Amino acid sequence: MSRWFSPNPDKAWVEKWFLIYSPLWMASMAMMMFTGWDKSFGDAALLWHGILTALPAILVPMLVARRYEQCDWRDSYWLKANLYMVVFGFFGNYFGSEYFFDVLGMVYNYPNATTNLDSAMVGSGEQPVPLIMYFYTHAYFITYHATANIVLRRIRTSGVPGMALLFPVVIFAVGYFWAWMETKAMANPMMASSFYYKDIPRMLAYGSAIYATYFIASFPIYYFIDEQRERRWTLLQVVAGGLSASMLTFYLLDIAAHWVGQL
Repeated sequence: MSRWFSPNPDKAWVEKWFLIYSPLWMASMAMMMFTGWDKSFGDAALLWHGILTALPAILVPMLVARRYEQCDWRDSYWLKANLYMVVFGFFGNYFGSEYFFDVLGMVYNYPNATTNLDSAMVGSGEQPVPLIMYFYTHAYFITYHATANIVLRRIRTSGVPGMALLFPVVIFAVGYFWAWMETKAMANPMMASSFYYKDIPRMLAYGSAIYATYFIASFPIYYFIDEQRERRWTLLQVVAGGLSASMLTFYLLDIAAHWVGQL
């Protein structure tokens, strides 16, 4: 039977919450950027905004979804989904950002965000990664992965022939869609004082495809976390999955850097 949501009710409820929350965090980010207060507030205020942007993805399921759970909270899907995203999102910022700085000319301009965290050995080191980006990434990636789960599930349960070939095609399509959407949303004149690309044509030509490597590596791993209630993942398996997706992305980013070359 074709279905959009998981047969595991614990997972289905959390995915629905992630979808409900998505326009809320998007509105919060848009308000911050368009009003310009990301430039007028200090580091502490920005960190609080980042924390409050990511926190509902954790707190609401923790407080509400347990009504729907038929397991101990340490075995709950909301915990595993967020744990996976912490692992994968950390890699994306700590290591992955360096490729976007040096290969695609991405620039963060947040002089008031003084708390930074990024790799010491990967990349040129010319730009730091503001700590707030780790919290924003958590919200972004929760939405991207939840929508990917829903589309992939619909395809897998539809009975369409040739699933072995169709599944990776859909993974790439959904990954490229979100990569393109984020690139399009971020690379606009209204945000140029905070975020821009040194070479817009280069970014438009290669950037979305390179960013999509994150999701090509991650979506098929994340999809199977607790997809069946009787086949739950352990927390160790979730962490291993996040680390595996991170390493695969590392390889793909470096291969892309050979293809595109540095600025």
